[in-house]
Amino acid sequence: MTHILAIDQGTTSSRAILFDAGLKVRAVAQEEFTQHYPASGWVEHDPSDLWSTVAGTARAAIEKAGISARDIAAIGITNQRETTLIWDRATGEPIHRAIVWQDRRTADTCDALKAAGHEPMITARTGLLLDPYFSATKIKWMLDHVPGARDRAKRGELAFGTVDCFLIWKLTGGRIHATDATNAARTMIYNIASNEWDAEICGLLDIPMSLLPEVRDCAADYGVTRADLFGVEIPILGVAGDQQAATVGQACFRPGMMKSTYGTGCFALLNTGHQIVPSKNRLLTTIAYRLNGQTTYALEGSIFIAGAVVQWLRDGLKIIREAKETQPLADAADPSQDVILVPAFTGLGAPYWRPDCRGAVYGLTRNSGPAELAKAALESVGYQTRDLLEAMRADWGTSAEGILRVDGGMTASDWAMQFLSDILGAPVDRPVVTEITALGAAYLAGLQAGLCASPEAFQTSWALERRFSPAIDPGLRAAKYARWGRAVAATMSV
Repeated sequence: MTHILAIDQGTTSSRAILFDAGLKVRAVAQEEFTQHYPASGWVEHDPSDLWSTVAGTARAAIEKAGISARDIAAIGITNQRETTLIWDRATGEPIHRAIVWQDRRTADTCDALKAAGHEPMITARTGLLLDPYFSATKIKWMLDHVPGARDRAKRGELAFGTVDCFLIWKLTGGRIHATDATNAARTMIYNIASNEWDAEICGLLDIPMSLLPEVRDCAADYGVTRADLFGVEIPILGVAGDQQAATVGQACFRPGMMKSTYGTGCFALLNTGHQIVPSKNRLLTTIAYRLNGQTTYALEGSIFIAGAVVQWLRDGLKIIREAKETQPLADAADPSQDVILVPAFTGLGAPYWRPDCRGAVYGLTRNSGPAELAKAALESVGYQTRDLLEAMRADWGTSAEGILRVDGGMTASDWAMQFLSDILGAPVDRPVVTEITALGAAYLAGLQAGLCASPEAFQTSWALERRFSPAIDPGLRAAKYARWGRAVAATMSV
């Protein structure tokens, strides 16, 4: 048994990646699924789609690799975080579609809790801001709106879980109801200091604690799969939310190490070691990973629009056909123009947290065209990342390491990564392995299975593909970032 199967269940697709014992990719299978938008600001997934695409891609990856399921030592799971499901313990049937992390239907509930003065207590215990983003108010909404749900929950008939938890339940045939510490930490009902579900917050939201799963380490025993799924039982030995799995995959095991993942949005995490660092700059304090019962914490900042700004150039403005076309366009932009794009299409994330803002473009001239807009779009991701890192350094102090490790689809753009290094004034490291999130899940499972070395040894095996170093005049860097700051301030004032 020399292979590890990583399940990467994301917001728009499910993927299965098969790794060998050296953590080299052997096969990948991916399947997209339908997004449901029943009302403005509402986003849902059909739980049957989540399950069928996970099971289907897992089988497809095994077949592509040309191995037997008996060759798989362990399964690792990584997943879209905060997305919320509740199901019947007896039948396994969900009582409602999954409410996705992007969903904003509980904004009024959050506003009411803030007005009542509950946010400081919730933030102190969970490290999170009071926001519809997290699972807690989604659970409350389901219990309030599905007939009989709360009474059934109180009788112990229902189970809550984030996507990892639901998949574990399905994979094990309902034998295991468990999640890991990183996913629990994103629910807004988990006390990250005591590492337990918070009874007071659950009581405030009228969430029966009988709904909640057991919380385990990221590398731990999560049971075995049903034998009929793959022809043999396979142990599930690693679980982490997607951004935490990327942190592990990037080998950010030392306090002060930082990683940033660029997908539709961008998520940056700073390892703060065993120290819980409350943010004074509206970042999130969260769990990076928990191994051998020992919790490592992180500061996290999220950008809503990163790769999505390139999708806007393609699908909205139709000035490109493929993402890779942005690089030659940016190279061709008129250097005398300094167009600034604030891509607040769905609001501004950390450190601003202004969901009411909308996008704006500044500095347009008669000669501004596709090249200048493409350049501004790529630069906007660098500017937003600096906003996050400035906030992190303010919270953590000067001990943050000066190198940023990056991953995700947008890192394929050399132009975007060079600008990122320029505007940060710091090196940006792009790794050889691009499947970083799945790699993190595979490593955790392999660690528990005894196939993978210790975190210290894994850290030495991390391989650099390219380092981008600052190549801009410091005065120009300061001027450009100051102009970005004025543009953001103007956007928030509208």
